Amino acid sequence: MGLSEGVVKKVLLSYTYVAIWIFLSFTVIVYNKYILDHKMYNWPFPISLTMIHMGFCSSLAYLLVRVFKLVEPVSMSRDLYLKSVVPIGALYALSLWFSNSAYIFLSVSFIQMLKALMPVAVYSIGVVFKKDPFKSDTMLNMVSISVGVAIAAYGEAKFNSWGVALQLLAVVFEATRLVLIQILLNAKGISLNPITSLYYVAPCCFVFLCVPWVIVELPVLRETSSFHFDFVIFGTNSVCAFALNLAVFLLVGKTSALTMNVAGVVKDWLLIAFSWSVIKDTVTPVNLIGYLIAFLGVAYYNHAKLQALKALEAQRKSQQDNLEAGRLLEERDGEGTGKKNETQD
Repeated sequence: MGLSEGVVKKVLLSYTYVAIWIFLSFTVIVYNKYILDHKMYNWPFPISLTMIHMGFCSSLAYLLVRVFKLVEPVSMSRDLYLKSVVPIGALYALSLWFSNSAYIFLSVSFIQMLKALMPVAVYSIGVVFKKDPFKSDTMLNMVSISVGVAIAAYGEAKFNSWGVALQLLAVVFEATRLVLIQILLNAKGISLNPITSLYYVAPCCFVFLCVPWVIVELPVLRETSSFHFDFVIFGTNSVCAFALNLAVFLLVGKTSALTMNVAGVVKDWLLIAFSWSVIKDTVTPVNLIGYLIAFLGVAYYNHAKLQALKALEAQRKSQQDNLEAGRLLEERDGEGTGKKNETQD
């Protein structure tokens, strides 16, 4: 009875982490849309908003790692930081800049549909960098996802080519960042959780964003002298952004990355429903048919990845069992030889 109660508690806890992550991810996306959209809060400065997030997250991550020591820092040399973390920070800056910019031009629902191309970008870039092997069946699945997104784009009522270009560039930069994390950090035995990742990457990201900010947004902000920094809006928005990173830390740490992928799919459908019902964005039947095709492709991709991970785990376990059996056999042989020598004596 105690065991079943423990299992129930574990399952409930996992669902709680998933619900918290979905809620925070949902909140950050809708909040960013609200701030940047011309028809809502009307503050169309995506670089400034991203810099506020990065500055806030850097400060809190520093407090958690260095002051309160709640999270252990990773031992990292200056050379490794410059060669590995800096390129990842640059890609993260570009990804956030372009994805936040897309909210000015596109609906929340359509952005979620375009984000379904992420596995396509990750796999394609992984193949280019020789991180993933080329498989014709996987590539066929990637084509099906792309076709689904193309149908969704064709059915989009308020299609904006500039917004689509920004979101697609954001997907490419984010996918490249994820592949480079595997090549530059994970392959060297360095694993960053969302908090240590913010501690190392966010300041670097902030510095990179300063360059386009000075050129693109600072002159416009100087002209709009009527603007006053709203601490409530930007403060709560930044808290939500940081809380989302904490939720990722809990979700991946207590469940698995695959659980997060499944939760992400649930969040996307909720956002599409919210975008249509509350924000009153137009979602056409062609939109939904296209996204459903892409969704099925992404679901199959995640399933195939899970099966591959299970097979790898089973192989590792088999190797460990073989080593253990070999060691026991050697010990038994050693004992047998010792007894034989004693008998002869």
